[in-house]
Amino acid sequence: MYNEFRNQLAAAPGDGILVIALTTLGGNPEVARAMADDVRLLREAGRTIYFLGKAAVYSAGATFMAGFPVECRFLTKGTTLLVHERQIAKTINLSGPLKSCTAQLKASLNEIEQSIAIEEAGFRDLIEGSEVEFEELQRRAPDNWYIPCEEAKDRGLIADII
Repeated sequence: MYNEFRNQLAAAPGDGILVIALTTLGGNPEVARAMADDVRLLREAGRTIYFLGKAAVYSAGATFMAGFPVECRFLTKGTTLLVHERQIAKTINLSGPLKSCTAQLKASLNEIEQSIAIEEAGFRDLIEGSEVEFEELQRRAPDNWYIPCEEAKDRGLIADII
């Protein structure tokens, strides 16, 4: 997905306003973060870029959308956002000297803690400039918070509905 995104950016005109339209049921959050970082770099270089979410902007799509300032975020009528916590599925098999077992557990804990820190930073980016409080997002995300476009506009998560 990232390579396709980069190819499309490379094929886009080099100047003027750029609108990135997205429909997604989710995906890899790190790919979404990398795409959002490319958008940030282009914006910092003076490019005007808008986000247009269509139909469904779930999970990693919301992560990507968070890379745009609120005034550059738009959704089409009937679009729904989905915000949720990152997921992990991991089995830890402990075998060997006790000290190496401790190291394996610490490494997994570090991975989880780093993922939580990244998730929280993304949540803060998503709600920056809106009426949504961080604590509310933290409370609602574990249960999959589906946000209709009207609510997203009313709460200041997007600039408008098209």
